This record gives sequence, C-alpha cells and structure tokens, in this order.
Amino acid sequence: MDPISTARYGMMAATAKLAGSASRIATAGPSGDVDYAQEAVTQIQASQSFKADVGVIKVADEMWRSLLNLQAVNPRGTTA
Repeated sequence: MDPISTARYGMMAATAKLAGSASRIATAGPSGDVDYAQEAVTQIQASQSFKADVGVIKVADEMWRSLLNLQAVNPRGTTA
C-alpha cells in the first residue's frame, strides 16, 4: 500500500474517533455517564494522529514533485 493511501485511511480513522467522542459528549445526560477526561484524551490523540497523517501526505507530495522535476529536466531517462 502506498503512503498516501495509508495516511488517508489513518485520517478517516482519526475523524471517526473524534466524531464518536464528540457524539458521546453531546449525548451525555446529566447523570454524568461520560468520563470527560478520557474523552479529552481521545480527542487529543485523534487530533495528533490526523496531523501526523497530514504530514505524511505532505512529504509524499514533496517527493513526487521532486521526482517529476527530475523527469522534466531529463525527459528521456538518460544520465547526464
């Protein structure tokens, strides 16, 4: 699997984790059946995971751009 696909799936997982946590908080009743501290930790972890996956995509994009630039300089694939 390529790094962009892996990062994309990671971003989707982080988004789902964040949405699940937000839903649990939003639907919590006055009885306090939600551990807010744990939900805060879950949201921070999901946010950091998402940021890491974005970083992977940025690096992969830079690598592709560099490769395309090299190919544009030497379109026939011959060595200089």
